[in-house]
Amino acid sequence: MPVPQPPPLAKRLAWFAALWLAGVATVGTIAFLLRLWMKLG
Repeated sequence: MPVPQPPPLAKRLAWFAALWLAGVATVGTIAFLLRLWMKLG
């Protein structure tokens, strides 16, 4: 059975960048909501 080839480097880097940006956006959104909540409270 042949070993499957890994995806090309550009595709792996694109996935890495997309997941990193999603993580940063999530943390930023949570931080913004917490600041808003503390300011209102």
